[in-house]
Amino acid sequence: MSTRLQSHILLASAIGVATALTVATSVLAAGQPATVWRATAIALVAGMAATASVSWLFSRRLSRRVRAIVQTAERYSSGDLARPSLDYGGDEVGVVARALDASVQGLGARIGELSRDRARMEAILSGMVEGVLVLDRHGRVQLVNQAAQSMLHVDASALGRRYLEVIRHPDISAQLTAALQGGEADPHELSLGRDSSRRFVARAAAVASGGDAGAVLVLHDITDLHRADQIRRDFVANVSHELRTPLTAIRGYVEALLDGPPDAEQTQRFLGIIARHSARMERLVTDLLRLARLDAHQELLDLATCEIQQTFNAVVADLSQTIQAKAQHVTISVAPDACTIEADPAKLHDIVRNLVENAVNYSPEQADVRLEAVRRDGLVAISVSDSGPGIPPADLTRVFERFYRVDKARSRPGGIGLGLAIVRHLVELHGGRAAAENRPDGGARFTITLPGMPVPGVRPHA
Repeated sequence: MSTRLQSHILLASAIGVATALTVATSVLAAGQPATVWRATAIALVAGMAATASVSWLFSRRLSRRVRAIVQTAERYSSGDLARPSLDYGGDEVGVVARALDASVQGLGARIGELSRDRARMEAILSGMVEGVLVLDRHGRVQLVNQAAQSMLHVDASALGRRYLEVIRHPDISAQLTAALQGGEADPHELSLGRDSSRRFVARAAAVASGGDAGAVLVLHDITDLHRADQIRRDFVANVSHELRTPLTAIRGYVEALLDGPPDAEQTQRFLGIIARHSARMERLVTDLLRLARLDAHQELLDLATCEIQQTFNAVVADLSQTIQAKAQHVTISVAPDACTIEADPAKLHDIVRNLVENAVNYSPEQADVRLEAVRRDGLVAISVSDSGPGIPPADLTRVFERFYRVDKARSRPGGIGLGLAIVRHLVELHGGRAAAENRPDGGARFTITLPGMPVPGVRPHA
């Protein structure tokens, strides 16, 4: 009971007692002792009634305030932390209620700040390409972002479970075990799942926050870096080989010419070999420089209307010596609605030449090489088919990569795997795409698709 309420009750009791004493004194002074007890009793009853009335009034007021405080507390416990408009009063109950309300509001502000921080952290983690997995000191999973779920092939049900039940990779489990024990775990390169071509680097470290220990695992996908490094190594090996071979031949024949004066016929033959190997080196350097320009976006398009039939004829004429030497037969087919295309004439010539030269080199003697142009869905598809051994299915998606070479059956003599890479870059520069496939009756077909010019009176296919 508050001090103010106690004061009011004591005041009412004093009033009742004073009234009773006053009445009793009056009766005694009047010489009426018989009625003293009756008056005293009436005065006491009146004082007690007044005391009960005052106590009831103040207890009812206090009860309403307490119920309002309880309702506010229940609203707080349900998560609604809006500050109430309740007047707690100035007595001890009001002081305590205001102190508790201020504490709740402070906790609510901190909870809101923590919720915003957690939402921000989850947004950052979900947008990361690196996989992140967090364990508590008991080894239970506390957090695993979407990237880690994809890499480790787990889902959200892993939360709360021990990492040994979730992670099946022994190297990652060993790293997390060492981190939970406070040790240092060296980064480890590994592959996850059945796709061995994807490479990851796993790093585990011990963490301590607020006196509670745990461990965090970070997974980096280095597949692209690994592939780029492999391409770099292939490039160094292939270029070294391709440069060493002609240089060795050139040096040998030059030394033969310097050793003694050979006859004119032999000198002419040696000089022809030297010229051929020099041209081979020049072709290699030219291709490398062109790829460098394409990578740097330094080659621009000079668009014009190109006649595909004319381009086919020009390429076949350029390669006529090689075609005739192998007694091959070239067939050209151009659909009426695919006769013209808007492209860079020089670059289109280079595209078709690389494809035809590739087909001629890999086709056997007396084989057929077919050049076609058709219109599909408003685009012009130019295809070059050979009669070679075909392409292994695993290499179909990689034949346009620079420096990439398939099995020896399709290794172009003197080639380094740059011609098809140049084709892909030039086609993409035109806004088209390049693809390779195996023909049902044998051999390979390379197809490039470029935007075609509209044909009068012909509507594109929907």
